[in-house]
Amino acid sequence: MPDFDVVSLPDIDHAAEGDTAPDFTRPLVNDEYWEDASLSDLTDEGPVLLVFFTMDGAFPATYMWNEIRDRNWDEDRDLTVVGLSISDPYAHKQLVEERRMDYRLFSDPQNGVAEEYGIVHDLDGMAGVSEPRPAVFLLDEDRTVEYVWVAEEWPDFPDYDEVEAAIESQ
Repeated sequence: MPDFDVVSLPDIDHAAEGDTAPDFTRPLVNDEYWEDASLSDLTDEGPVLLVFFTMDGAFPATYMWNEIRDRNWDEDRDLTVVGLSISDPYAHKQLVEERRMDYRLFSDPQNGVAEEYGIVHDLDGMAGVSEPRPAVFLLDEDRTVEYVWVAEEWPDFPDYDEVEAAIESQ
């Protein structure tokens, strides 16, 4: 029995398969530095798996990135795996180092990107504070959404085998 309650999240109208994913520019962090980058900069180079996650340090973020790291989806594939959360660049740099991740993470403290994608999750008891609902978007070079998974409860995690099958079908 978990030490927390599983909570159903309300229905939302989010970016769907076949939609063009909104472009954005935010700080993109790796283990050494960060710089402003746009999503279209990444998709211009090939398909992108955009992973929205809860703030750094929360157990769902740690669990998701450990699983993604261990599955190595971008190895031997023309695919960029990148994350996005409300955490600031300093916290992202620490997460990348601690998890020994080769992935870059967008920092979006105001949660504007999640708003554009329709996946905002207001945090209970914290007026004006939100984070992205966990979500995965597989985008082609034109930012067309080829696959999408969005959490329906908290906590919720993608079916990693299903994500992998979507990547392999590219």
